[in-house]
Amino acid sequence: MQKQIVSTEKAPKAIGPYSQAQIVGDLIFTSGQIPLNPATGVLCTEIKEATKQSLENVKAILEAAGTSLDNVIKTVVFIKNMDDFALVNEVYGTYFKTDAPARSCVQVAKLPMDALIEIEAIATIK
Repeated sequence: MQKQIVSTEKAPKAIGPYSQAQIVGDLIFTSGQIPLNPATGVLCTEIKEATKQSLENVKAILEAAGTSLDNVIKTVVFIKNMDDFALVNEVYGTYFKTDAPARSCVQVAKLPMDALIEIEAIATIK
């Protein structure tokens, strides 16, 4: 099966040897998106705003691939502090109002650039 790399200026550039996303068959797999504003290069440091920015980055990548958040089937959320879980859910729920995707959420010791959150997604291409 052939794979296709996805790249957009509307999401942060990779800060390592990886792509923003790859399409394989009818699925797109995004890399984890930290809350880095692609226009300014500024990292969001408040958890609700950080969650929003990470999801906006995922959304931009999906749209560059011709799909959307509506087609997300699985997400993984990495958070620095599980005490922020309710605040993350508050913002996350505004992006996935109906037919929410499957999701894992784990607390991690450290994220790139000492970010508060990182979100990755798997979606269908329709």
